[in-house]
Amino acid sequence: MRAVVLLSGGLDSSTVLAMALDMGYEVHALSFDYGQRHSRELESARKIAEYYNVPHKILKIDLRQIGGSALTDDIEVPSRSVEDIEKEIPITYVPARNTILLSYALAYAEVIEADAIFYGANAIDYSGYPDCRPEYVEAFEKCANLGTKRGVTGKPIKIIAPIIHMTKAEIIKKGMELGVPYELTWSCYRGGEKACGRCDSCLLRLKGFMEAGYEDPLEYENYPEFYLEYIRRKR
Repeated sequence: MRAVVLLSGGLDSSTVLAMALDMGYEVHALSFDYGQRHSRELESARKIAEYYNVPHKILKIDLRQIGGSALTDDIEVPSRSVEDIEKEIPITYVPARNTILLSYALAYAEVIEADAIFYGANAIDYSGYPDCRPEYVEAFEKCANLGTKRGVTGKPIKIIAPIIHMTKAEIIKKGMELGVPYELTWSCYRGGEKACGRCDSCLLRLKGFMEAGYEDPLEYENYPEFYLEYIRRKR
């Protein structure tokens, strides 16, 4: 079995890559330089692909020409409390990003005759993005197999989102079980030497490590009080 794995370099996608390998797939990692705020996560994607010794492509597309997101436009990344996450779709949502990236992955999957595409959609501990919901994954898979040669000739491509119903803590526990090198990953929306500890992605990551009972191996510029309290109790 062969699979394309969308690899951002973040915690979720790195765990998904490890899960695909554990399921017996021959993995081909696919990342995107799409005009995002920084290249730090692409550095992590390269390191993760090298760690697992899997083929890795980085495709360049320019979503900055469209903009509309704090990740692809000159819009400040917001800092919110962890309690406010999920109350509304945040400005870090990139319009139709997963549809665009999955479409590229679909074309690549056809070329290398892959049986599946894995991606790290999560509908539990996430920022409320509409393209991370189960109904979206199901709809895209149907579309993919209606509009591809493989689909209409009886060789459908599965769209697999193995962590979609998992909490961030459950994802981390699974990753630890599989030996995912989380010290190589990057989740922060802001680039820098250290993760910011203030954006939605940092907060969800730290909350996940706390609830899973582990310490995050990354360094942060600022640690939220709930995580500092956890570390004080733990030590």
